[in-house]
Amino acid sequence: MQLIDLLIFIAYMIGMLGVGYYFMGKNKDQDDYYVGGRKMGSLHVGLSVVATDVGGGFSIGLGGLGFTIGLAGSWMLFTGLIGAWLAAVLLIPKIKGNSAFAKFLTFPQLFGHWYGARVALLAGIISAIGYTGFTSSQILAGAKLANGTFPTMDMTTALLVMGIVAVVYTVMGGLKAVIYTDTIQWIILMAGLIFIGIPMAWVAVGGWEGITETVPAEMVSMSNLTWTDLLNWGVTIIPIWFVGMTLYQRIYATKDVKSAKKAWFYAGLFEWPIMAFMGVMLGLMSRVAAEQGLLGDFSAATMDAETGLPLLLRTILPAGILGLMMSAYFSAILSTADSCLMAASGNVMTDLIGERGMNSKHHLRYSQIATFILGGLALLLATQMTEVLGLMLYSYAFMVSGLFIPVLGALFWKKSSAAGAFWAMLIGGVTTVVLILSDIALPYKLDANIFGLTAALIVFIVISYLFPDKHNANSNNGISGTERNRHSNLSSERRDSHISV
Repeated sequence: MQLIDLLIFIAYMIGMLGVGYYFMGKNKDQDDYYVGGRKMGSLHVGLSVVATDVGGGFSIGLGGLGFTIGLAGSWMLFTGLIGAWLAAVLLIPKIKGNSAFAKFLTFPQLFGHWYGARVALLAGIISAIGYTGFTSSQILAGAKLANGTFPTMDMTTALLVMGIVAVVYTVMGGLKAVIYTDTIQWIILMAGLIFIGIPMAWVAVGGWEGITETVPAEMVSMSNLTWTDLLNWGVTIIPIWFVGMTLYQRIYATKDVKSAKKAWFYAGLFEWPIMAFMGVMLGLMSRVAAEQGLLGDFSAATMDAETGLPLLLRTILPAGILGLMMSAYFSAILSTADSCLMAASGNVMTDLIGERGMNSKHHLRYSQIATFILGGLALLLATQMTEVLGLMLYSYAFMVSGLFIPVLGALFWKKSSAAGAFWAMLIGGVTTVVLILSDIALPYKLDANIFGLTAALIVFIVISYLFPDKHNANSNNGISGTERNRHSNLSSERRDSHISV
């Protein structure tokens, strides 16, 4: 890498920190810091949603899939499109259209409204842990990109650089900075891929002829995957659109139901086919380059599949252009890391700590401190992991297996109860984690999350029937909830007796 590339990259990093500093002065309270003042437009939110969901982690992860199985890896993000559109139709009208949620800041506050304080606390813990892990995956993605691009930078140094920039920028800026810069970052990434990365990689490997002559035919087939691959992706990724704290923050941040739905439709289309095919195509071309010997001493048989993409870009892009392209990828990584860190911070401050007599100024300051501490924990976790996509999917699975069934129950099943929700969250999450950590060979190579969700569903139904809430009445929209007296603080949404929302 030439000096000009390094200078461009440094200028980009300084620019991101500057944006965070600018918005630090604009944030006056929790609404500004965590939900952007609740007046965001659909285009900004839609681009922020897809930037957060796909981001650098999936960009690097998709590159790894393209390197490993070829174009069929794009089906992973098809599940993202399905999840986004289902959430737009089924979830958003019930959340954004309900005035009872007008002042909410977090996803677990909904559990407090539906099921009570104990369930909300457990949901907050699950969400905070899951998003801390997800932040780690983004820091790791950035470190792999930097390590593959800057030959003299070791992995530890790369992790520190990515972690510090991502954490400091997010601590200062809050969600407003996140959403506005996500728009810019996503445009930078799209332009970089469309006008620089893909065309130059295409020429370098000899176009379609070079690809088909170098790799096996199944690598350019859309069917080069098993039914379990598609099922595993589906049960892990589709439900996240119903339980993702980052997504609820953006629902709260939009102006109205129409804006929120439009944003989610935009996000689905950007996920698949646009980003899906661009990501796996670059990964496939990095595999071709490795097979053709373009990557020097790196062999396709032995190299880390997720480092193929940065190595390809480092090899084919000229000085100056490489710096721009790397900045584009770091944009995508930051756009996910900052959102996930904001989600974890929101969970800790709102769902676990609560108001505790703090005024808005003090709560804002403590929110920034919590963001900083969680960012440090995410960086520490990133140093212990080696695979971006695996860490992301583990974090997804942990949240999905615990939270998805109780959400569906609250939205669509009038007999759902607080006891059923609590034990479903606990049993579902623990089942998935135990299966993952024990490394048990599961039948048909099914994802552990499938078993966690199944356990959660069974427990939820059985315990809801055995231990129903005392005042479980139907509402005109079919959502059961928790009756409570209202207090002035934001944590007052969690109370004891159960009625319809």
